[in-house]
Amino acid sequence: MGLNSYSFRVRYAETDQMGVVYHGNYAQYFELGRVEWLRNMGITYKSMEDNGIMLPVISLHIDYKKSALYDDLLTVRTRLKSIPMVKIEFDYDLLNEAGELLATANTVLAFMDKKTGRPIKCPDYILDKLDD
Repeated sequence: MGLNSYSFRVRYAETDQMGVVYHGNYAQYFELGRVEWLRNMGITYKSMEDNGIMLPVISLHIDYKKSALYDDLLTVRTRLKSIPMVKIEFDYDLLNEAGELLATANTVLAFMDKKTGRPIKCPDYILDKLDD
């Protein structure tokens, strides 16, 4: 389902003294991929929150393959795993400029009503965009 690619450069602050990206920063890279995947569909986190919907991460799994380094141009490829219901699930590949696979990941997020904090079904306006 819908694949989106987003590229960015590793910043110095994201690395350790050896110029290797700290492992905790990968979650932010995958978030960038997810946010840009949604933006590419014409949906922003801000618009969802303005409409009373939160989308917290309930699961994150990362498999590290090779280190990302300072100043590397990285590309995160983000795919929707299945049609969302109450949860939405994404798979990711993180590659360097040479096309080497650095990490794979999976996240599961839940649609939540901002006021009640209770799960809700995926909004129709998102499902409609998946049909386009």
